[in-house]
Amino acid sequence: MIHDIIVVGAGPAGLSFARDMAETGLSIVVLEKQPEKALSAPAYDGREIALTHLSHRILNDLDVWDRIPQARKSLIKKAHVLNGNSPYALSFHHEGTGKENLGFMVSNNAIKKAAYDSLGKYKNIQILTEKDVLKLGTDAQKGWVELADEKRLEARLIVAADSRFSATRRMMGIATTMLDFGRTCVVCTMDVELPHRQTAYECFHFGRTLAVLPLNDNQVSIVVTLRSEDSAELLAMSGDVFSADIERRVDRRFGAMKLTSKLFPYPLVATFAETFHAHKFALIGDAAVGMHPVTAHGFNLGLRGAHALANEIKSALRPGGDTGGDFASNTTLGRYSRKHRRICLPLYHGTNALVKLYTTETVPAKIARRGLLRLGNRIGPVKRLILNQLTEINAL
Repeated sequence: MIHDIIVVGAGPAGLSFARDMAETGLSIVVLEKQPEKALSAPAYDGREIALTHLSHRILNDLDVWDRIPQARKSLIKKAHVLNGNSPYALSFHHEGTGKENLGFMVSNNAIKKAAYDSLGKYKNIQILTEKDVLKLGTDAQKGWVELADEKRLEARLIVAADSRFSATRRMMGIATTMLDFGRTCVVCTMDVELPHRQTAYECFHFGRTLAVLPLNDNQVSIVVTLRSEDSAELLAMSGDVFSADIERRVDRRFGAMKLTSKLFPYPLVATFAETFHAHKFALIGDAAVGMHPVTAHGFNLGLRGAHALANEIKSALRPGGDTGGDFASNTTLGRYSRKHRRICLPLYHGTNALVKLYTTETVPAKIARRGLLRLGNRIGPVKRLILNQLTEINAL
């Protein structure tokens, strides 16, 4: 049997893409290395995702948003960017945006479970867990995968959604730029004594970056980015020592802080694929572009790309199109690739340039850092541009 689409990877991007395609009636198989429980009841992994308004709308349209427990969803209404030890901040507020908030905070595992649950009623969607893809290729008519259990599956289109270190992307020979920052991101949650007032803080200290993001019940998500050689010392701290260290680094603006989860480390490597498609093959999610988390674009771009590919396929399926109904044609996939790359490319390079500037400790860099914050506050069009990029309100 030849399926219509095989999706490799059942992370949020792969599952969201499958849900976006579910009502087309196409036969879709999703392959995942992990066991079924990792999808139906995924463990907490420390990652609290800052969702834009566009991502919120996509998840809402896919019947995913309402499946996320209300307790796992919180709002960001204000945001402050701080530089070094200076009290001066580049500040953003939801007033004037036409929205009640700048963005949303949702646990990564809650999004994954909701996306998985949203597929339950669709008979044309098959999710196969504990499946490892060993080989993959395409010919003139179709794509195919060979699994570790020696099964072979074929489809008119293969979609890779298997992480920024995508093995399927490599099997298809798609070159990828990789930037290893030599840094590790450590995430966790903490209780705070004083109200956070739904305010996010991004603190660019010298040698490390610290983000404090508001959650419900006066909790916060902590994101520490530091040199990888320093991460072992941080991870070895007791809860009390870690809590005291974070309290000091945020100038005790939240009063007493208490660690409420384990510390989760993630090495930081950014990736950008040379193209987001090949013959009968497409990339979405981190397999297409893996971002540094400092601007919180990674998950949102992944969701946006999955939605963009789904839209191009649906368009190709409509009568009268320029592909004659061939949703897996190079015309259809090339259109998706070009459109999504135009969105991702400036964000990718802009984020990397920002990271380089705000992790450099030379005197010129420190002067530039201070200047950029003041420029952002004082020049209205610049501030609106930054705000629109962070919230994706205009993309609605």
